[in-house]
Amino acid sequence: MTSTATRVALVTGGSRGIGRRTAERLAADGFAVVVNFAGNRAEADATVAAIEDAGGRAIAVQADVADEVAVSAAFDTAEETFGGLDVVVNAAGIMHLGPVADFDLDSFDQLIRTNLRGTFVVGQQAARRLRSGGAIVTFSTSVIGLAAPGYAAYAATKGGVEALTLILARELRGRDITVNAVAPGPTATALFLDGKDEETVARLAAQSPLERLGTPEDIAEAVSFLAGPARWVNGQVLRVNGGIV
Repeated sequence: MTSTATRVALVTGGSRGIGRRTAERLAADGFAVVVNFAGNRAEADATVAAIEDAGGRAIAVQADVADEVAVSAAFDTAEETFGGLDVVVNAAGIMHLGPVADFDLDSFDQLIRTNLRGTFVVGQQAARRLRSGGAIVTFSTSVIGLAAPGYAAYAATKGGVEALTLILARELRGRDITVNAVAPGPTATALFLDGKDEETVARLAAQSPLERLGTPEDIAEAVSFLAGPARWVNGQVLRVNGGIV
C-alpha cells in the first residue's frame, strides 16, 4: 500500500454536493485529488481552489462518466499528473422522480446512462488501473430499502450499482483493492432538495432517529473511511442514513 502522502484519488461528480465535500475530505486526508466534472468548469475550479487554499493538491478534469473515451482520458491525466491512482469514488449521478405508470422513458434512459453505465465505465477503468492497496467506492441509495413511491427508476439504477459493486469486489481477488458502495439516506444537497416543499423536507428529516437530514460532510466521512482505513471492509453496501432503515 502506498503512503498516504502519495495516494491519489479521482472523484467523479466532484464539483458539487456530496462529490465536492468528498473531494475536499480526501484532500484533507492527504490525497492528491482529481476532481471530475461533466460541464460546469467554474464549480470544478472552485473546488480545486478550495482544496489548494487548504494546503492540498488537486486538478479538475472534464469527462462525461458514460463516455468511455473521455473517462479513459481522465484516468490518463490523473496518472500523468500524479503518477498513478489509488482511489476512485463514483459520486456522479442524476435523479428523476415519478411513478412508473407515467415515467418518461427518455428520462429513464438518462438515469441508466449516467448512474449505471457511468458507474460501470468508471469502474472498468478503475479495475484496470488502480494500484495495489486501492479502493473503489460507488454510490447507491437507501431508498432501495425504503421503497418510496416515485423513486422506482432512480432506485433501479442504484440496484444495478449495488450488484456491480459486489461482483467487482470478487473479480478483483488477489489485487488488494476493496470495492464498496455508500448508500446515503435523505441528504441536504441541491439534487435531493430540488422540487420538494418545506413540509416534505421536514417529514423526511423526521424519519431518522437522529431527526435531521444528512449532510454532504456525513457522507464524505463514510467515503473517507472506505477509501482509507477500512481495508477489511470489502464487497459491502454501507447505508449512511442516520438509522432511517
